[in-house]
Amino acid sequence: MKISTKGRYALRMLVDLAEHGGGSYISLKEIAERQGISKKYLEQITPILHQSGLLRANRGAQGGYRLAKSPAACTVGEILRLTEGSLAPLECAEDPSLCARSADCATLPVWQGLGRVVSAYLDSVTLQDIVDQHRLRGENDYVI
Repeated sequence: MKISTKGRYALRMLVDLAEHGGGSYISLKEIAERQGISKKYLEQITPILHQSGLLRANRGAQGGYRLAKSPAACTVGEILRLTEGSLAPLECAEDPSLCARSADCATLPVWQGLGRVVSAYLDSVTLQDIVDQHRLRGENDYVI
C-alpha cells in the first residue's frame, strides 16, 4: 500500500487546522504557506473533506476552513479512506470475489491480516495524537 500525495496533503492540512484553528476559520492560503503545499492542490482536496463532514467552510473576508469535529474524533484511517479509498494492501484482501484464485489462495489470509493490522493502527491514531506528539517533540528540541 502506498499513500498518494492527496492523502498525505489532506492529513497535513487537517493536522494544521487542528494545531492552529482553535475553532476559528483559517484560509487555504495560510495553510498552504505553513505546509509548503500548493493552494490549488488544497482546493482540490477540500471538497472531499467538506462533503464528508470533516471540514466546515465559511465564505467571505473572514472565510476559510475549520474542523467540523474535535481533533480527538478524527482518525487517520477515516481521512485516508476518504482520500485513498480502500486501505487494503491488495484488492482481493478487501473483496476476494475479485480474484478467481481466492478460494484456493494460500496467501490471501496474509493480505487480509495485513489489511486488518494497518486499518486498526490508522483507526487508533487521531489528529489530536499527531498534534500532541508534534508539540512534545518541539518541547524536547533543546538548542545550546
